[in-house]
Amino acid sequence: MGIAGAGIGGLSTLRQRLGRWIQAKTIKGLEPGPYDIEVRKNLRVPMDDGVILLADLITPIGDVDPRLPTVVIRGPYGRSGAVAGSARALAREGFRVLFQSCRGTWGSEGEFTPQIDEQRDGMATHRWVRAQPWHTGPVATYGPSYMGFTQWAVAAELERVDPDNAPDALCLLVTMPDFGAITWDNGAFSMRNALGWTQMMDRMNHREFLPLLLGLRGPDSRLRTAFDVLPLTAGDVAANGRQVGWYQDWVTREDLADQYWTQQSHTASVPEVAAPTFMVTGWYDIFLPWQLHNYAQLAAVGRPPRLTVGPWAHQSRGMAAPTITGTVEFLKEQFADAPTTRVAPVRAFRTGADEWHDLATWPPEGVSTECLFLLPSSRLGPDKPAGGSTTYIYDPSDPTPALGGPSLDPKSDPVDNTEHERRADVVVFRGDVLAEPLTVAGEPVARIRFRSSQPSADLFVRICDVHPDGRAMTVCDGIRRIGSVGTKGTDPEADSDGFRIVEVRLWPTFHEFAAGHRIGIQISSGAHPRYARNPGSGEPAATATALHRAEQELSHESATPSCIELPTWSL
Repeated sequence: MGIAGAGIGGLSTLRQRLGRWIQAKTIKGLEPGPYDIEVRKNLRVPMDDGVILLADLITPIGDVDPRLPTVVIRGPYGRSGAVAGSARALAREGFRVLFQSCRGTWGSEGEFTPQIDEQRDGMATHRWVRAQPWHTGPVATYGPSYMGFTQWAVAAELERVDPDNAPDALCLLVTMPDFGAITWDNGAFSMRNALGWTQMMDRMNHREFLPLLLGLRGPDSRLRTAFDVLPLTAGDVAANGRQVGWYQDWVTREDLADQYWTQQSHTASVPEVAAPTFMVTGWYDIFLPWQLHNYAQLAAVGRPPRLTVGPWAHQSRGMAAPTITGTVEFLKEQFADAPTTRVAPVRAFRTGADEWHDLATWPPEGVSTECLFLLPSSRLGPDKPAGGSTTYIYDPSDPTPALGGPSLDPKSDPVDNTEHERRADVVVFRGDVLAEPLTVAGEPVARIRFRSSQPSADLFVRICDVHPDGRAMTVCDGIRRIGSVGTKGTDPEADSDGFRIVEVRLWPTFHEFAAGHRIGIQISSGAHPRYARNPGSGEPAATATALHRAEQELSHESATPSCIELPTWSL
């Protein structure tokens, strides 16, 4: 008996040591917290309709501060892997963590329909947590990406109808409350993310683990083929060999006013969230513009979140350790009167200068707008042009390729555009060599006087940092589609000569152009397959198959000149 007991105890100790070692290896730069942990797997959580969702409860062993919250994580990607590592890291810091698989995923009953069920299921889960004998104190929510969406889905609604069960704090990481807005980004279908995510999730749901793992390790040949398939409604079959219901819903609903999208959008209720929030995002994240908009919504009603913006993409490994550290500090400060190391509510990394800044708000105080005009002969400058135009041909049968840009790929850092800008369907404008550094802090806006020979067209605008050695490194970009089913009325009507002013809002940035560098502007009519190519006809994007070559023209006339507005900032 004694020998057996010692053996069991020794095995438990070995497991704890192994768990700490794995955490130290998987979350680079993060030392495991002081507590050992235990995991109760497959807790059965009943939903209001009788469906049972499975969850793991991860608890610290020993005496913990009873003021600390239970942390609820809800997601569709399983209860192992990177997010499970974060859940265990939080438990080692003294938090109970409930990690639940969404409806229809990883043993949870029901059918997985992205976004649709997360509000009702999340509300039922919060009520269940509060009723458990192991729960004491407040409840916080945590998680990146889809696991952030599940937080937005319940926060305001519980505060409205059931405040006793509402979360007491939110930790929102690289996320947003409305996936329709990114799926149809200013009218352009975000195919690389939508179809890539669909392939991954469908393989998870069908337990096709070998192709899933191979697809995560490198480019998937079936997915590359699917990106070129027309009509767009055939993309899921090309990628996975079968039709996927949610992908069909996404691609056939081009208008974000469609009830399918409005029922799952929680953007309007963001200002109603009273719980303190902690946000983490990156300058190269797929959700960045919308997350900063959510920050602004809360700031406008006097509840600005604590915000960290780093030099990260959606899945950057370097984001994990500061996110956990920041979350632990935030929650202990909120609930256990712990001190903080933060000296300002906003902490943002300035690219180009490669330095962190502590700021009172975002954008920082003191930002002013500087207008640079697109001039003939590929020039960019502060003086209005006198006239003329720049033309290029866009051929959707040979679409302008995407070069880098925010994606689900961990490698979404800036890339050199030099070769890309030699394409005939990419036009480039260069500013003068900067005598002094220039910092852009906020959301640049391009206003392009534009016309196309086809009824519908895309405008893709990118800012580059042009180095003295000629490299043109991506800073930020944005797209807008005009003249198609989902974009009616998004721009003023065309003038009698066919030109219209097209406004393109670019990704937010905090970047220093060093002295000796130049600002570069790149304009094209696509970034395939990041965005599905525009066939030109103005037909519904989901079913169009005919591709129409288009002559695109940018005006340099002086009355309403094409320009880009840069939010500039000085230290």
